[in-house]
Amino acid sequence: MSLLSKYGFSGIIKLFAVIILTRIEAVFLWKSKVRIIRRPVYIRGQKYISLGNGFTSGVAMRLDAFPIHGKVCIEIGDNVQVNDYVHIGAINSVKIGNNVLIASKVFISDHNHGFYGQEDRHDSPLSIPKDRELSYSSVIIEDNVWLGEFVAVLPGVIIGKGSIIGSMSVVSKSIPPFSIAVGSPAKVIKTYNFDIAKWELI
Repeated sequence: MSLLSKYGFSGIIKLFAVIILTRIEAVFLWKSKVRIIRRPVYIRGQKYISLGNGFTSGVAMRLDAFPIHGKVCIEIGDNVQVNDYVHIGAINSVKIGNNVLIASKVFISDHNHGFYGQEDRHDSPLSIPKDRELSYSSVIIEDNVWLGEFVAVLPGVIIGKGSIIGSMSVVSKSIPPFSIAVGSPAKVIKTYNFDIAKWELI
């Protein structure tokens, strides 16, 4: 399929404008070979975000980095593709490995407004949510992970290498490597058997 038939004439013009702008930002902002960041894009705390080589984003990506420690708190590896309307927020640490594919409308966060049993602390439901102290726990998404559409990844989660998270899943607990997990909360339904090179039902 040609670029013209895929994007149309005006789409090609917009695409090349975005590519040029991304190349300029790659040199002066990201210090890496970022492939393309489609507009509009919403980035807060850019100096606390690290993007790897070959990074690609869809439209309306939102990255919010407000570190409690004054260091990089969103780290994204090489050859990561993030699609439309993805929101990643961190105050401590969100690490995404290499070759990760993230579908549209995915939410990833390492923090919550308030404490709901963590550290035996319990915020009152009568308090104002935005005024509650932020609780946090690091998020790690390892290499070769695929997150489906509308997935939410919550604080304290590790998603193991090569795993797949099905559309509309809420990942509230860690997922082992080479697994397929679905649901709310997400549960493992298949694992990959390397001896027979097949996905097997749990």
